[in-house]
Amino acid sequence: MMMSPRVRNGVVETPSPSPHFNSSVAVHKLRRFNILIVVFRFASFCFSLASAIFMFTNSRSGDDLPQWHHFDAFRCVAVAGAIVALYSLFEVGASVWEISRGATVFPEVVQVWFDFGHDQVFAYMLLSAGSAGTSLVRTLREMDTCTVNNSFCVQSDISIAFGFAGFMFLGFSSLLSGFRVVSFIINGSRFHV
Repeated sequence: MMMSPRVRNGVVETPSPSPHFNSSVAVHKLRRFNILIVVFRFASFCFSLASAIFMFTNSRSGDDLPQWHHFDAFRCVAVAGAIVALYSLFEVGASVWEISRGATVFPEVVQVWFDFGHDQVFAYMLLSAGSAGTSLVRTLREMDTCTVNNSFCVQSDISIAFGFAGFMFLGFSSLLSGFRVVSFIINGSRFHV
């Protein structure tokens, strides 16, 4: 539909449609999209925190019993889980800020690339830590360490499984932030409508 020009004080004004006009359906889609990102980031936070807690508490008293900090792979699982939990908590806060205020914490171009880049890096960090931990647990099972102290290996398995679950949710979040990057490149805005 073409809008007709108006004459006001001898100047012809042509009305232009608002560049940021969103229908109520589009606003609801954006809200659902943002809430989905918050859910994935919160799930990543919970699983990563649980992974770190399970690994940090995986110690038994006694000099002859294995401790988590004696193994590099388990230290990697614990620290990766803690780092990703902190990052995910920050991102949950940033997402809630964006939903409540309608603006990003950083300028939009920085926020889009920050989210996507860090999601990729931290997801890879969780995956590599989980893979290293899985390999070590298999080696410990072959050396009969797990028959002597089965609870140590079970708790390590649980921690690693939580780390993989955190990776999965961070991966989903990374897909959505990648969609935002593509929308930003195509439309000049992180919103796809």
